[in-house]
Amino acid sequence: MSFPDFILKSGNITYLDLSQNILFGQIPNTLPAKLPNLMYLNLSINAFSGPIPPSLGNISRLRSLTSLDLGNNGFKDSIPPQFGDLSGLVDLRLYNNNLVGAIPHQLSRLPKIVHFDLGANYLTDQDFAKFSPMPTLPGLHPQERQHHLPRPVAEHSVRADTEHAAGQAPESDVPQLVHQCVLRPDSAVAREVTKLQDLRMAANNLTGGVPEFLGSMPQLRILELGDNQLGGPIPPVLGQLPMLQRLDIKNSGLVSTLPPELGNLKNLTYLELSLNQLSGGLPPAFAGMHSIKDLGIATNNLTGEIPPVLFTSWPELVSFQVQNNSLTGKIPPELGKARKLQFLYLFTNKLNGSIPTEIGELENLEQLDLSDNSLTGPIPSSLGKLKQLIKLALFFNNLTGTIPPEIGNMTALQSFDVNTNSLQGELPATITALRNLQYLAVFDNHMSGTIPPDLGKGLALQHVSFTNNRFSGELPRHLCDGFALDHLTANYNNFTGTLPPCLKNCTALYRVRLEKNHFTGDISEAFGVHPSLDYLDVSGSKLTGKLSSDWGQCINLTLLHLDGNRISGGIPAAFGSMTSLQSLSLAGNNLTGGVPLDLGHLSLLFNLNLSHNSFSGPIPASLGNNSKLQKIDLSGNMLNGMIPVALGKLDALIFLDLSKNRLSGQIPSELGNLVQLQILLDLSSNFLSGWIPQAAFCKLLSIQILILSNNQMTGKLPDCLWDLENLQFLDLSHNAFSGQIPAAKTSYSCSLTSVHLSNNDFTGVFPSALEGCKKLINLDIGNNRFFGDIPIWIGKGLPSLKILSLKSNNFSGEIPSELSQLSQLQLLDMTNNGLTGLIPRSFGNLTSMKNPKLISSLELLQWSSNHDRINTIWKGKEQNFEIKTFAIEIQLVTGISLSGNSLSQCIPDELMNLKAFNF
Repeated sequence: MSFPDFILKSGNITYLDLSQNILFGQIPNTLPAKLPNLMYLNLSINAFSGPIPPSLGNISRLRSLTSLDLGNNGFKDSIPPQFGDLSGLVDLRLYNNNLVGAIPHQLSRLPKIVHFDLGANYLTDQDFAKFSPMPTLPGLHPQERQHHLPRPVAEHSVRADTEHAAGQAPESDVPQLVHQCVLRPDSAVAREVTKLQDLRMAANNLTGGVPEFLGSMPQLRILELGDNQLGGPIPPVLGQLPMLQRLDIKNSGLVSTLPPELGNLKNLTYLELSLNQLSGGLPPAFAGMHSIKDLGIATNNLTGEIPPVLFTSWPELVSFQVQNNSLTGKIPPELGKARKLQFLYLFTNKLNGSIPTEIGELENLEQLDLSDNSLTGPIPSSLGKLKQLIKLALFFNNLTGTIPPEIGNMTALQSFDVNTNSLQGELPATITALRNLQYLAVFDNHMSGTIPPDLGKGLALQHVSFTNNRFSGELPRHLCDGFALDHLTANYNNFTGTLPPCLKNCTALYRVRLEKNHFTGDISEAFGVHPSLDYLDVSGSKLTGKLSSDWGQCINLTLLHLDGNRISGGIPAAFGSMTSLQSLSLAGNNLTGGVPLDLGHLSLLFNLNLSHNSFSGPIPASLGNNSKLQKIDLSGNMLNGMIPVALGKLDALIFLDLSKNRLSGQIPSELGNLVQLQILLDLSSNFLSGWIPQAAFCKLLSIQILILSNNQMTGKLPDCLWDLENLQFLDLSHNAFSGQIPAAKTSYSCSLTSVHLSNNDFTGVFPSALEGCKKLINLDIGNNRFFGDIPIWIGKGLPSLKILSLKSNNFSGEIPSELSQLSQLQLLDMTNNGLTGLIPRSFGNLTSMKNPKLISSLELLQWSSNHDRINTIWKGKEQNFEIKTFAIEIQLVTGISLSGNSLSQCIPDELMNLKAFNF
């Protein structure tokens, strides 16, 4: 409601408090005329807006007004200078509005003003030289370009932060109170505040360092300067404030060491210096702060060891927080003397050694975080005595041994995190005694055995992670008894059996990772409707059953990976309702039927992997609607028909694999629009025909792997083939391509590591475009009609070559001795050509054949284990070797095959040096 009209009709009101209502609109201009006897007017914490009426400053109407509070509203525009005429005003509060412009210098004429608060507005620079002295403001005068004139909250105190009588606004909503405030020792402020007991100027954008004159305030008990831009050092003179109890200069850009003089502050109970750039060590002199309860120097650059004397000198210590520094050395056993300690944060330092057993003496400890250090040794069993402990964080260390069974005695424990250590053994059965446990993380260790079957029974577990251990057996049946479980990760273990049945009804699930285990059972019995589920990966197990249409109700799911199981049936059309889905992988199952048209509704999908199933029918053109798709893998199915033209609309695509299907027809020229294709384009092992569309492929300038092998393609290769300078792997083998290999431009920069052109009808001389391919490792141009001499430049031009197959062509002339310069060569196949002359004696110097290397050491392209191979004729028989097969068998593969030529029958003795022959 707006300002009540009936109040304006009351006439003789002297005290009007309408604060903390829901009043809105503007203050009536007639208010001073209607209520001329007002002494107190409080309209704070409402929703008034618009400008403040200048009529409120009408001294002829409001002669008796002593207090005016318009704070916490939405007033805008400038402060009316007429307020300077309210000569009886003692208290003026305009904080937390949207006021702009300069502070009117007329306000400095208010002769009785004591409380003056303009904070949390958008006031700008003004000329303070126009301001008059304000003697009634205790300890603070408006000068030194200060834009926020703080108000006292008690006698001899000054406060200039964002807290007001109406409460504290959220930090993100509080505007900057000042643009710049520099306190100088020669200012009136410095001369008149020696009696201050409480100085709070936090969050005011102060600059210019911490003033030395603060050390001349012997009555000061509270000094808060945090969240400013002070910079500079901590003045040692602060150690001369004998009454100081609270010192807070956090997040203020301080750059210095810690002054030992602060150890003189015997009455100090609270020290907060976090989030600065302090360096050096913790001074042992700090032991003189005998009253200290809370010490925070986190997130600085502290080094050195923690002085043990601190903990024998601080009997009242409750909180010790020095995390996010570079402290070294061991954790002092003397910590056990600080018996009142409740919070101990030493995480993210460089501490080493073992965890002191004396920490078990801290019977009041509630939170213990030693994570992200270099601690070694076992977890002390004495920690079991910490009956009040709520949080225990020991992750990111080098702890060894087992988790002690005494852990079950910490009955208040809610969070237990020991991830990323080298812990071994089983999870102790006593962990089931932790009836308040909510967060359990033991991932990335070397733990083994089974999980206690009663874990979670009757609890409200929220986060459980067993990832990357050697656990076996079944997951506990009661993990989600409290239906609060939102994170469950047990991937990369040896779990077996069915998934916990309680998962199906656990609606709080948010993230589930169970991949790389041996789970069995029907997937439809394991999962139900999970409205909060964001991430689910159960790949690499032995789950069976069919996909339920209930998945369509998991509308917040962004990742669903069920690949590598034994799931059968089709993909329900309801999958198209998972509109948040970004990654869908169902590869390596027994799925059948068609690819649903409804998948085209998944507008956020960037990864689609349905490979290695038994899908049939055409590729739906609706996939062209998934404009964010970056990866499509439909390989290893029975898809038929033509490649949809609509796929050419997927301009974000970087990976496309349609290999090992029954696709037919020509490659659509629209694929040339996929200019972002980078990692892979694989259309191999289909029934594709026709020419390579030149206009299309000339645009694929980023492509790294191009595979069109095992099709029925014909015609010449595009002249622009060698313009694809990012191409690393090229396989056009087993087609009916013909003609000569196009020449490359003189500027061609070759990135190729593997080239397969075998089993085509190519003619002409050895491809000259390969001359500059210094990274080329595997070259197979066998079973074509190439002719002419073998170029001598191969020896120097292809220095990385390991495999060279020229078999079944029409090459003639002598074998160039320069081939012996191929120091990496392991396989050379020139079978069935027209070569003459002698076998070069220099072949005896082929380095890799003299000194064998395991095939696993072949420095092939990262995709070689999936795509590369060796086809060769050995001892009259065609041999086909997959590189990954060699790697698994760890066989030595070296050899030279020259049969089916017209070479001299004399084998040079030098070839006896090739001791690596093992094939």
